[in-house]
Amino acid sequence: MSVTEQPPVPEHGTDDSARAALEDRISADSLTTRRDYLRIVTTVSGGLAVGGIAVAGGVLHRHGDIDGAPDAKQVTDRLAPGESIAFSYPGEDDRAVAVRLTDGSLVGYSAVCTHLACGVLWRKDRGSEGELYCPCHEGVFDARTGEVTAGPPPRGLPKVLLVEKADGSVWAVATARSGESPQDAVCREFAGLQPAARAQLGCPVATGANGGRNQRT
Repeated sequence: MSVTEQPPVPEHGTDDSARAALEDRISADSLTTRRDYLRIVTTVSGGLAVGGIAVAGGVLHRHGDIDGAPDAKQVTDRLAPGESIAFSYPGEDDRAVAVRLTDGSLVGYSAVCTHLACGVLWRKDRGSEGELYCPCHEGVFDARTGEVTAGPPPRGLPKVLLVEKADGSVWAVATARSGESPQDAVCREFAGLQPAARAQLGCPVATGANGGRNQRT
């Protein structure tokens, strides 16, 4: 046989070659998939860690961080019991959620978890009143109060103060920080109100010319 001649390829050789090539391809794809997976996990984990540090250090935007009193904003024309609606207030970056509880009560909260700033969702079918839930780390907030009931969030959700007009429309009018009462929130945000208006709201007023202790009127 000359050097230019090739021995005949056995019929089963084609199948063996194809199988070997397929196995090589699967191995390569599996390696690529594992590498991609590890890269994604590392990136996400690093992002969550950085996000947590930023939130703790006050670097990231906190709900309702605006100068002066916010403008009132219509949230929806009507909200039925057991339903919710997502909206932004007071700024476009301030994600919020309004919920009508089954007894007709109207509540509003920041939709940003106080743990690592993940989005908070309304789950209507949980318990007798539903719940606000953060899927990132299983954080759960009470639907009526916004307080933490499970998971790692360090504090309750900031409130969005809502009012309902005679025509059934729902409006956002102010925001309250975690643990702040609605009255204190309104007094803080509308600090520039005239004395008579502040008195009507029961806001604190200075009693002395030298910065005496505040008291409610």
